[in-house]
Amino acid sequence: MSDERKILLEQIESLLKSGDREALRVLLADQWESDIAEIVEILDTEEQRIIFDLLPQTAAAEVFERVDEATRAELFEMLEDDELVGLISELDPDDAADVLRELDTEESQEVLQSLDAEDAEQIKELMDYSEDSAGGIMDPVFISVHENATVNEAVEEIRAAHIDEDFYTVFVIDHSGRFIGTVRLRLLITSPPATPIRTLIDTDALWVSVDADQEEIRNLFNKNELIVVPVLDKSHRLVGRITADRVIEVAQEEAAEDMLAMAGTDSAELENYSILNAARVRMTWLLPCLAGTAVTALMGFLFKNWFISIDMFYIFAVAVIFSPMIAAISGNAGLQTSAIVVCGLATGDLAALRIGQVFLREFRVALMVGVCCGVIGGAICATLPHFFELRDTSSDNVAVQDNPVPLPAAAELNVPQLPMAQNIRLAIAFTIAMFASIMVSTTLGLFLPFLFRRIGLDPAISSGPLVTTANDSISVSIYLLLTLLLTGG
Repeated sequence: MSDERKILLEQIESLLKSGDREALRVLLADQWESDIAEIVEILDTEEQRIIFDLLPQTAAAEVFERVDEATRAELFEMLEDDELVGLISELDPDDAADVLRELDTEESQEVLQSLDAEDAEQIKELMDYSEDSAGGIMDPVFISVHENATVNEAVEEIRAAHIDEDFYTVFVIDHSGRFIGTVRLRLLITSPPATPIRTLIDTDALWVSVDADQEEIRNLFNKNELIVVPVLDKSHRLVGRITADRVIEVAQEEAAEDMLAMAGTDSAELENYSILNAARVRMTWLLPCLAGTAVTALMGFLFKNWFISIDMFYIFAVAVIFSPMIAAISGNAGLQTSAIVVCGLATGDLAALRIGQVFLREFRVALMVGVCCGVIGGAICATLPHFFELRDTSSDNVAVQDNPVPLPAAAELNVPQLPMAQNIRLAIAFTIAMFASIMVSTTLGLFLPFLFRRIGLDPAISSGPLVTTANDSISVSIYLLLTLLLTGG
C-alpha cells in the first residue's frame, strides 16, 4: 500500500472511530473507487457496512466489483437482497456475470429475477459461456453499423448509442449480423458525411471466437498491441467485444493462478478468509506429496536391507546423508526447466511451442549443469566424510546419575573406517547419480508441461509439489542403486 493510501486509511479509521459520518462521506466522495476497495478489504464488517451506507450506489457498485473474492464473500452476507440487486444492476453485464458466478445457482437466479429483463438476459447469456473463454469475459454492449450505411448515418448511430465506455473503432456487419470489419473513429471524423462506410472498412481486422481461451486472447492483445477486438460466434455473427482493460484483468488472474499452481494450491483458497477452507485446499495438494515422500522412504528401507545383507550399512548411512543434495539439486534443475517452458506456453511464445527446439536447448543446458553439479558434488562427497570419521571413544565416559557409562568403541559397533577405495567409489556414484538425476528431472520439467497442456490441464501444475516429489523419489533411487552397484562389489 502506498503512502497516500496509508494516510487515507488512517483518516478513514479516525473518522470511523469518531463517528463523524458526514466528514467521512465528504472524504470518500473525493477518492478513487479502487483506493476505497483496497481499504474496504482491511476493515471489519461493521466498518464496511458504514462505508457502503455512505457511498452513492454507482460508486458502491464499483467498489463492490473491485474488492477481492474473499471480501466480496463477506459483503454477500452483509448486504440485504435489495441492496445486492441494486449494486448488480449498476455493473456492466460482463462484470455482473463475473460477480454472480461467485454465488450458488439458487442465489444468482434470485438476483437475476429481480433485475431488468433485458439486463438479466444479457447476463444469463454471458454466464452460459465458460468464465475463461472470450464469451465469458466479453462485453455484449458494442456499436455496429451496416455495410451500406454512410459516414453520416454511422455518426448518428454513435450519438444515439447508450454506451458508457470509450471506443476507438466501429464494427461493420452485413444484413445477417455477420462481421465484415472495422472502421476507425478517426476516419469517421475526417471523411465527408456522404462517404459510404464500405470504402473505409478494414477487412483484415483481428477477431476472436466466442470459445477462445482467455490466455490466447491475452497473447493476441500483447503481440498486436490491440485496444479492442470483436467476438464472433460460430456463424461469424458479432456478439460482443473485449477491451484492453479487461485483458489486463485477465493477465493478472492468469499470473496469480500460475503462481498458486506452482506453489501447490489454487485460487479456491482465496474465495474466503476461512482457515479451514485454506487448509482443505492445501491438503488436497499436500496429501499426494505425503504419499510420494512415503514412497521415497519405502525405497530407502529396501536399499537399507540390501546394504545390510552385504555388510555395508555404514556406506548406506553415509550415502543417505548426501541424498538430500541429489534430491534438492535435481528438483530445482527440473523446476527451472519447467518454469521456462510454462512461461513460454503462457505467453504464446512460438519458440516454446516447438518441443524439438526447446528440447535441444534444454538438453544442452542440462548436460552442462549436470556435469558441473556432479563434479562439484562428487568432490564434496569424497572429502567431507574424512572430517567426521568415527574415532575410538572407549576412553570417553558419559555420566548417568552417579554411574559412569563407557561409550562403545568404533570396533565394538562393527563400523569400520571407510576405506579410501570405497570412499572414491561412493563419490563416483554420487557424481553419476547427480548427473543422471538432473537429466531425468530436466526431461520431466520439459515434457510434463507439454503433456499437461495436451490433455487440457494447466501446465503450471507440472511445476508444483507433485512433480517435485516424483523427482525426489527417482533421484534418490538412482543414487542409492548406483552406490549399491559401485561399492557392493
